[in-house]
Parts: sequence; C-alpha cells; structure tokens
Amino acid sequence: MAKSTPTLEWCIVKLHDDLNWWVEEVSDTVHWDTDGLSIIDPRQLDHIIELVDPLREYGFDPNIMERAMIPFRIDKDLGKQRVRRVRVKDSIFDTEEKLFALPDILDDENSAYADFLDHITRLRVKLLNDVLDLEQRISVDEIEEEIRDEINADYLEGKPVHLYDEIVGVLEYVPAGFDLDEDDEDAIADDEEDEYADVEVDVEEDDTKELEGDESLRWDEDEENEDAVSDYREGEEGENLEEDSASSRK
Repeated sequence: MAKSTPTLEWCIVKLHDDLNWWVEEVSDTVHWDTDGLSIIDPRQLDHIIELVDPLREYGFDPNIMERAMIPFRIDKDLGKQRVRRVRVKDSIFDTEEKLFALPDILDDENSAYADFLDHITRLRVKLLNDVLDLEQRISVDEIEEEIRDEINADYLEGKPVHLYDEIVGVLEYVPAGFDLDEDDEDAIADDEEDEYADVEVDVEEDDTKELEGDESLRWDEDEENEDAVSDYREGEEGENLEEDSASSRK
C-alpha cells in the first residue's frame, strides 16, 4: 500500500516508442524494482476514472483506487524524453492538476494494486451479468483467465505489459459475441472527436513563417515573374524590329 512506502518520494520516467511512460529510477531502491515498471500518465488516468464511473452503481469504492495509485506531478524535464516527478498528497479524483499514477504493486498478490484489480473485476462481472442476456453467468475466474492468457501471450512475444492495459482490459471486458450500448456510444463519440480533430487545424505564427519561406509554395510568384520576363522580351524584340525597319528605309 502507499502508506507502506514512505521513502518513495520521486521517480524518473521515460517515454518509450510505444508512447507509454516507464520508470527508470526511484528514490526507494530497496523496495522497488524498476525493471518493467510502468506508470500511468494523466490522459490514461482520466480514461480509467471515466471507465470506473459506471461501476459506482455496483458498489465501486474510490478509496480502494486511491490506495492503489501513488500520485506524482512533474518536477523537472531532464531532456531526451526523460522527466523527474515528485510524489504529492493530492487525491487523483479531486484535483485539477495533471497527475501521473504509479500503481502500488509491492507485495505482489497482496498489494493495494492487486486489491484494486480484484475490486473492479468483481464489479465488472456484476455489471455484465446485469445488462447482458447471457445463457450462463460470467464469473470472476473467467475474466481473470482471459486477461492472464493475453498477458502471457504478450510476454511470449517479448512485449512489455503496461499496467494501464491490464486495468483497461478489465474495465472494457465484454464476452465474445456481445456488445454494450455504453461502449458503442463511447466509440461513436471518440470517432466524432477524431473526425473533427482532423478538420480543426491551428496554424501558429511560426508555422506561417515556415510556409511563407517554403520554396514549394512560390509557384505563383515564379509564374508571374516568367510572364513579366516574357512581356519584357516581346517588347524588346518589337523595339528592335522597328529600329531595323527604320534603318532599311534609310
């Protein structure tokens, strides 16, 4: 639990090619192993909070999630996609600050993170059995087995498993052949946001300057210059012809 790790005051994290943040160094090297240790970024944390909201009707306890997530804020940019973060006492639910959350995975199966994962799995089972027309009710073991198989498959392929993916795997789990209306609505909303995001493009002043200096955008200027040169040459040739004609009459 977070209370059992008072010496964990800061961590250094790095953004990897998979666009996830991974921990490289921590203040408490005695209890924490940074090998494959992932940390949840603010965007991911916001998404998790949205996904647990429907579970409140089935008994979701925010305190269990609070105990499972150790919050950090940005302290210093170290360059090369590395950032130092310091621990804060803010609630992950009641703050406007963009926080990172390190799942408390100490003590393996007895950790606060394990308690949180078990909690949301049981509530997800309740929700699915309540809203889906199933011939046979889903069990906690069924979800845990499927998610465990997916994680093992990733390990065999050499893919590091980010804890965010494990959490979302539970919160978005739906048995094969079924769909949830709320999931469909969320997917439609996401598609609409993506569509409008492609349309709305902001061009900053610096970008405008770069465009103005782009040689590929000067085609119209070149054409105008060529036309001017052509007109000049025609006029010059016309004057020369008149001079030659006058000379021949003399």
